Amino acid sequence: MRTRTLGAVCATCAAAVPVSTETQAQAPAVPSPGHSTVAGEPPANITTAHNLPALKRYLRLEARRQSLKGGKLRMPERDRLGAELRSLTPQRLRSETRELRREVRALRRKVQRERHGGAPKVPIPASLRAIAECESGGDPRAISASGTYRGKYQFDYGTWGSVGGDGDPAAASETEQDRRAALLYKRAGATPWPVCGNS
Repeated sequence: MRTRTLGAVCATCAAAVPVSTETQAQAPAVPSPGHSTVAGEPPANITTAHNLPALKRYLRLEARRQSLKGGKLRMPERDRLGAELRSLTPQRLRSETRELRREVRALRRKVQRERHGGAPKVPIPASLRAIAECESGGDPRAISASGTYRGKYQFDYGTWGSVGGDGDPAAASETEQDRRAALLYKRAGATPWPVCGNS
Protein backbone atom coordinates (compact mmCIF):
# COMPACT_ATOMS: atom_id res chain seq x y z
CA MET A 1 0.00 0.00 0.00
CA ARG A 2 2.82 2.39 0.88
CA THR A 3 4.58 1.65 -2.43
CA ARG A 4 1.44 2.43 -4.41
CA THR A 5 0.93 5.71 -2.56
CA LEU A 6 4.53 6.81 -3.08
CA GLY A 7 4.36 5.81 -6.73
CA ALA A 8 1.26 7.92 -7.21
CA VAL A 9 2.88 10.88 -5.46
CA CYS A 10 6.07 10.54 -7.54
CA ALA A 11 4.10 10.33 -10.78
CA THR A 12 2.23 13.48 -9.77
CA CYS A 13 5.48 15.28 -8.90
CA ALA A 14 7.09 14.22 -12.18
CA ALA A 15 4.14 15.57 -14.14
CA ALA A 16 4.34 18.89 -12.30
CA VAL A 17 8.05 19.43 -12.98
CA PRO A 18 8.63 21.10 -16.36
CA VAL A 19 11.21 19.36 -18.55
CA SER A 20 12.91 21.12 -21.42
CA THR A 21 12.75 19.62 -24.91
CA GLU A 22 16.55 19.29 -24.95
CA THR A 23 16.48 17.11 -21.81
CA GLN A 24 13.73 14.94 -23.29
CA ALA A 25 15.72 14.33 -26.46
CA GLN A 26 18.84 13.30 -24.51
CA ALA A 27 17.10 10.98 -22.01
CA PRO A 28 16.77 7.39 -23.25
CA ALA A 29 13.37 5.75 -22.84
CA VAL A 30 14.02 3.38 -19.92
CA PRO A 31 11.01 1.71 -18.42
CA SER A 32 10.77 1.97 -14.66
CA PRO A 33 11.15 -1.29 -12.71
CA GLY A 34 8.09 -3.51 -12.93
CA HIS A 35 6.68 -1.79 -16.00
CA SER A 36 6.35 -3.64 -19.25
CA THR A 37 7.82 -2.40 -22.48
CA VAL A 38 5.08 -4.15 -24.48
CA ALA A 39 1.94 -2.06 -24.93
CA GLY A 40 -1.14 -3.51 -23.19
CA GLU A 41 0.79 -6.06 -21.11
CA PRO A 42 0.37 -5.57 -17.34
CA PRO A 43 3.54 -5.29 -15.27
CA ALA A 44 4.52 -8.62 -13.72
CA ASN A 45 4.80 -7.37 -10.13
CA ILE A 46 1.43 -5.61 -10.29
CA THR A 47 -0.25 -8.79 -11.53
CA THR A 48 1.34 -10.75 -8.69
CA ALA A 49 0.41 -8.09 -6.12
CA HIS A 50 -3.21 -8.09 -7.25
CA ASN A 51 -3.27 -11.89 -7.22
CA LEU A 52 -1.83 -12.21 -3.71
CA PRO A 53 -5.21 -12.53 -1.90
CA ALA A 54 -6.36 -15.00 -4.57
CA LEU A 55 -3.11 -16.99 -4.19
CA LYS A 56 -3.58 -17.17 -0.43
CA ARG A 57 -7.21 -18.22 -0.88
CA TYR A 58 -6.21 -21.00 -3.27
CA LEU A 59 -3.48 -22.25 -0.94
CA ARG A 60 -5.89 -22.28 2.03
CA LEU A 61 -8.37 -24.31 -0.03
CA GLU A 62 -5.62 -26.71 -1.11
CA ALA A 63 -4.56 -27.17 2.53
CA ARG A 64 -8.21 -27.89 3.42
CA ARG A 65 -8.48 -30.40 0.54
CA GLN A 66 -5.35 -32.20 1.74
CA SER A 67 -6.70 -32.22 5.29
CA LEU A 68 -10.03 -33.73 4.20
CA LYS A 69 -8.09 -36.44 2.36
CA GLY A 70 -6.15 -37.17 5.55
CA GLY A 71 -2.92 -35.52 4.44
CA LYS A 72 -1.14 -32.24 4.97
CA LEU A 73 0.10 -29.55 2.58
CA ARG A 74 3.85 -29.47 3.28
CA MET A 75 5.99 -26.36 2.75
CA PRO A 76 7.93 -27.62 -0.32
CA GLU A 77 4.66 -28.57 -2.02
CA ARG A 78 3.11 -25.25 -0.99
CA ASP A 79 6.07 -23.30 -2.41
CA ARG A 80 5.99 -25.25 -5.67
CA LEU A 81 2.24 -24.72 -6.00
CA GLY A 82 2.61 -21.01 -5.21
CA ALA A 83 5.22 -20.64 -7.97
CA GLU A 84 2.89 -22.34 -10.46
CA LEU A 85 -0.05 -20.16 -9.43
CA ARG A 86 1.95 -16.95 -9.86
CA SER A 87 2.27 -17.70 -13.56
CA LEU A 88 -1.52 -17.80 -14.04
CA THR A 89 -3.57 -14.86 -15.21
CA PRO A 90 -6.04 -13.46 -12.65
CA GLN A 91 -8.97 -14.92 -14.60
CA ARG A 92 -7.38 -18.36 -14.78
CA LEU A 93 -6.54 -18.26 -11.07
CA ARG A 94 -10.17 -17.40 -10.23
CA SER A 95 -11.33 -20.29 -12.41
CA GLU A 96 -8.92 -22.72 -10.73
CA THR A 97 -10.01 -21.47 -7.29
CA ARG A 98 -13.70 -22.02 -8.12
CA GLU A 99 -12.93 -25.54 -9.30
CA LEU A 100 -10.93 -26.32 -6.16
CA ARG A 101 -13.70 -24.86 -3.96
CA ARG A 102 -16.20 -27.24 -5.61
CA GLU A 103 -13.88 -30.16 -4.97
CA VAL A 104 -13.42 -29.18 -1.30
CA ARG A 105 -17.19 -28.94 -0.84
CA ALA A 106 -17.68 -32.39 -2.40
CA LEU A 107 -14.98 -33.85 -0.15
CA ARG A 108 -16.54 -32.21 2.89
CA ARG A 109 -19.92 -33.75 2.04
CA LYS A 110 -18.26 -37.15 1.54
CA VAL A 111 -16.51 -36.94 4.92
CA GLN A 112 -19.78 -35.90 6.59
CA ARG A 113 -21.53 -38.90 5.04
CA GLU A 114 -18.78 -41.22 6.28
CA ARG A 115 -18.81 -39.74 9.77
CA HIS A 116 -22.58 -39.72 10.12
CA GLY A 117 -23.45 -42.91 8.34
CA GLY A 118 -24.43 -41.43 5.03
CA ALA A 119 -27.43 -39.56 6.34
CA PRO A 120 -28.23 -36.68 8.59
CA LYS A 121 -30.23 -37.35 11.73
CA VAL A 122 -33.12 -39.60 10.81
CA PRO A 123 -36.51 -39.51 12.52
CA ILE A 124 -36.71 -42.38 14.98
CA PRO A 125 -40.15 -43.74 15.87
CA ALA A 126 -40.98 -43.71 19.59
CA SER A 127 -41.17 -47.51 19.63
CA LEU A 128 -37.63 -47.74 18.20
CA ARG A 129 -36.35 -45.28 20.80
CA ALA A 130 -37.92 -47.49 23.49
CA ILE A 131 -36.18 -50.54 21.98
CA ALA A 132 -32.78 -48.74 22.08
CA GLU A 133 -33.38 -47.70 25.70
CA CYS A 134 -34.30 -51.26 26.68
CA GLU A 135 -31.48 -52.95 24.70
CA SER A 136 -28.51 -50.74 25.63
CA GLY A 137 -29.75 -47.84 27.72
CA GLY A 138 -29.33 -45.75 24.55
CA ASP A 139 -25.54 -46.26 24.53
CA PRO A 140 -24.20 -46.57 20.95
CA ARG A 141 -20.99 -48.23 22.23
CA ALA A 142 -22.71 -50.91 24.35
CA ILE A 143 -21.58 -54.51 23.89
CA SER A 144 -23.36 -57.52 25.39
CA ALA A 145 -21.52 -59.72 27.90
CA SER A 146 -21.04 -62.43 25.26
CA GLY A 147 -19.85 -59.88 22.68
CA THR A 148 -22.45 -61.09 20.18
CA TYR A 149 -24.76 -58.07 20.33
CA ARG A 150 -23.30 -54.64 19.77
CA GLY A 151 -24.27 -50.98 19.67
CA LYS A 152 -27.31 -48.93 20.59
CA TYR A 153 -29.75 -51.48 19.11
CA GLN A 154 -27.65 -54.55 19.98
CA PHE A 155 -27.14 -55.72 16.40
CA ASP A 156 -25.34 -58.96 15.72
CA TYR A 157 -22.94 -58.89 12.74
CA GLY A 158 -25.36 -60.75 10.44
CA THR A 159 -28.27 -58.41 11.06
CA TRP A 160 -26.00 -55.38 10.80
CA GLY A 161 -24.73 -56.56 7.42
CA SER A 162 -28.28 -57.30 6.19
CA VAL A 163 -29.20 -53.60 6.49
CA GLY A 164 -26.01 -52.42 4.76
CA GLY A 165 -23.82 -51.98 7.82
CA ASP A 166 -20.09 -52.54 7.51
CA GLY A 167 -17.69 -53.53 10.28
CA ASP A 168 -18.51 -53.40 13.98
CA PRO A 169 -21.95 -51.94 14.81
CA ALA A 170 -20.63 -50.49 18.09
CA ALA A 171 -17.89 -48.62 16.20
CA ALA A 172 -20.38 -46.97 13.82
CA SER A 173 -21.70 -43.49 14.51
CA GLU A 174 -24.94 -43.20 16.47
CA THR A 175 -26.61 -41.66 13.42
CA GLU A 176 -25.64 -44.64 11.27
CA GLN A 177 -26.95 -47.04 13.92
CA ASP A 178 -30.22 -45.10 14.04
CA ARG A 179 -30.53 -45.21 10.27
CA ARG A 180 -29.79 -48.92 10.04
CA ALA A 181 -32.21 -49.70 12.89
CA ALA A 182 -34.91 -47.61 11.16
CA LEU A 183 -34.38 -49.65 7.97
CA LEU A 184 -34.63 -52.90 9.91
CA TYR A 185 -37.70 -51.69 11.82
CA LYS A 186 -39.39 -50.65 8.57
CA ARG A 187 -38.63 -54.04 7.02
CA ALA A 188 -39.39 -56.38 9.95
CA GLY A 189 -41.08 -54.36 12.69
CA ALA A 190 -40.06 -55.19 16.27
CA THR A 191 -39.43 -58.90 15.46
CA PRO A 192 -35.57 -58.61 15.45
CA TRP A 193 -35.77 -57.50 19.11
CA PRO A 194 -37.73 -60.37 20.70
CA VAL A 195 -37.42 -59.18 24.30
CA CYS A 196 -37.40 -55.40 24.04
CA GLY A 197 -39.62 -55.27 20.96
CA ASN A 198 -42.54 -56.68 22.92
CA SER A 199 -42.28 -54.23 25.83
